[in-house]
Amino acid sequence: MQTPKSPVTTHILDTSRGKPAANIVVTLETRSANQIWIPLSSEKTNADGRIDHFTGLAPKIPSGTYRLTFQTEPYFKTLDVETFYPSITVTFQVRTPEKHYHVPLLLNPFGYSTYRGT
Repeated sequence: MQTPKSPVTTHILDTSRGKPAANIVVTLETRSANQIWIPLSSEKTNADGRIDHFTGLAPKIPSGTYRLTFQTEPYFKTLDVETFYPSITVTFQVRTPEKHYHVPLLLNPFGYSTYRGT
C-alpha cells in the first residue's frame, strides 16, 4: 500500500551536481496565533530528494503560515563541500486548505531558490 501524499510536499535538487539531494532533514512548522512556531513533522529526503509525506499531517491543513527548514550543512559535509547556508528556512502561507502545497528547493553551496510547485 502506497503512503498517501501529505498536503505539503517538497523536493530538493542540488543544482551544483545536477542531482537530487538525498538525506536532508526537513522540518515543517506552523505559526500559532501567539506567533510561536510549532513543529508538526520532521522527515528526511529520499534518494530522489523528495518528501512526499510528512508524518502526522491530516489530508487537509488549516489556513495559516507555515515554514520548512532544510538542514543543508550535514548534506554538504558528506560531500566535503563548504556551504554558506547551514540551513534554509522557507516561510509560506496556506490560504486554501483543500489544495496541495509543493515547495521545491533548488540548492547549491552558495545559493538557493524556491517556488510554488505543483
